[in-house]
This record gives sequence, structure tokens and C-alpha cells, in this order.
Amino acid sequence: MLRIKKDMVHHHPPTDILTEHASGVLSVAQSACVAAHLSYCQRCRHTTERLEDIGGAQLERLDPVAVGESVLDRVLARLEDPEPLRYARSEASDTRLPGLLDRLINGDYADLVWKRVTQSLSISYLKTGDALHEFALYRIAEGGRIPEHTHGGSEMTLVLQGGFADESGEYHPGDFVIREGWDKHTPVALEGEECICLAVLDAPLRFTRLRHRWLNPLLKLRAG
Repeated sequence: MLRIKKDMVHHHPPTDILTEHASGVLSVAQSACVAAHLSYCQRCRHTTERLEDIGGAQLERLDPVAVGESVLDRVLARLEDPEPLRYARSEASDTRLPGLLDRLINGDYADLVWKRVTQSLSISYLKTGDALHEFALYRIAEGGRIPEHTHGGSEMTLVLQGGFADESGEYHPGDFVIREGWDKHTPVALEGEECICLAVLDAPLRFTRLRHRWLNPLLKLRAG
């Protein structure tokens, strides 16, 4: 079981993302990323719990509505196996990752299959069953950088180990960042430790510098 240390978190999901997570409308991959952030962040856990309470109170006021068999089956399946998207509520000095991410890593980062993309960047693709979102770990060597790139769609990033900086700030374990298709940045791992991030994408990265553009055709979205 991989365990993580909790630290001061400075970057959080926006309220609309927490609301979608609490109401269960995010995809599996996106919800797992948000749940991992909640394992670090007491503030967002409390916000999510309040949102769940509000949603539950609203549901109690609604009249019952018949649902199709397929919808009912999905709801029952989620109730029978809630662990994949559950977050740890412990206030201890460390806590484990949510069930889905913990099971996918299954031990230690070194045990994963890493695909080298550049001299400083390696990626490990994990399978969640989400057909629309890639769910991957990015490993950046200490002091190394991911070449300047844009995002063909949205990207959720959660720092798991080490940290990185880009044009917008500095990010440490537990920090959650969302980038959109028009955002351009060059993440650089902080000195002292390699950086490992969880990234959830609905479109592949696109390197912008001429020397790296030849890699773009190789960066296919690996959803599923």
C-alpha cells in the first residue's frame, strides 16, 4: 500500500469541480483525481461534505421518479463498490491514496511501467475504464522540465511527490491545477527531488517549440 504525507495545500479545485464531484457527475478518472486531492486537503474535504449534505437535502424534497433499468444498474454498482472514489478522512500525519489510485499504483512508483518521452520526462499510463480521459503519472527528473506545450482540451494535474514550477506559480504535494486548451506552460521540477504528478486529460499535449513538435504525433490520448 502506497502512503503519502500530507502537507500544506495552496492550490485547490474550483467550487464547480467539487460540486460535480459531490454530485457524482464527473468521470471516473476525474473523480479519482479530485478524491486524491481530498486525501491531502482538509478544507476541500469539508467543502465536499457540505455540498453532499446540501445535495442530499435537495434530493429528499424531490418526488420519486422512475428510472430505466440500465441507470439503476449503474447506481447499484456504484453503491456496491464505493471504494474507488473514496477519500481518506484521517487527520493523522499521513494517509493512503483513494482506493482506485492506490490499487492502480499497487505498491511503489518504481514498480510501474514508465515510457520515456524526453530526457527529463517519463509517463506511466494507468487504466481506469474511463473511455474519454487519459489517467497517467508524469515523472519529471529533479530540475528537469516538460517542454513548453498547450493542451488540446482540459487537464487536471495533482502533485503527488516533489513539486514543480511554471509561469503561473509553484506547486507542491496535494496541489491541484486545471489547464484548458488555450493555456501554455513549461513545468520545471523543483530542486531536491523528482516530481511525480497525476494528470487526467481529455486530449493529448501539444509541444509548441520547433525542436519538440516532431513528438506530437506520438502523443496519442490513451483513455480507457
